[in-house]
Parts: sequence; structure tokens; C-alpha cells
Amino acid sequence: MSTAVEAQGYVKRMLENEGSTWGNLSQALARIERRYGIPYWTLNNLRTGRAKTVEAGLFQRLRGAYLDHCERQIARLQHELEMEKERANNDLDADLLAQVQSLAEKVKKAKGRVA
Repeated sequence: MSTAVEAQGYVKRMLENEGSTWGNLSQALARIERRYGIPYWTLNNLRTGRAKTVEAGLFQRLRGAYLDHCERQIARLQHELEMEKERANNDLDADLLAQVQSLAEKVKKAKGRVA
């Protein structure tokens, strides 16, 4: 798989997690641009498949942005599970929380290798 195709996948998955739909795609791209400093049109050209190659430095930045994005999603999930645990009077499966924490640690470790 080429780096351009991989980069396209990172951008598309980040957009999915941003909740982008046809009507707010532009806003989702702008949020990702602001958060990670990757130009709007670079993201859009990757998303649409116009970019046939990706410079190595940009690819690393995209991968780092994607891993950061994953880390944010995991943090949200952890927060939701903690709130549910409190609501359910500690009935929530402790193994589930441990698995999410393990996933968070794996993403953090992968993110450290990118930096």
C-alpha cells in the first residue's frame, strides 16, 4: 500500500470521527487543520485521492495527528465509561475499563514512536 493511500485513510478516519457529513465537511477539515497544523487543501486533496504521493515528513505528521485523534477518542470513551460506572453504582465490568486503559497505553506508545 502506498503512503498516499495510507494517508488518505488517516484523513478519512479522522473526518469520520469528527462527524463530518456532506454539509459540514469543510468545517471538519478546518478543525483538523487548526488542531494539527496540516493545511486544509492538503487534507482535502488526500481525502479525494488527488494526492498521488506524500512527502515523508507530511506522512509522519499525518500519522501523528491520527494517533492523537485516536487518543482523544479513547479519552472520551474512558470518560463516558467512568460516568456510566458512577451511574450504575460500580456495576460496570472492571475488565472493560482495563481494556480501554490498555488500548490508551498502546496508542500513547505508538504516538511516542512517531514523534
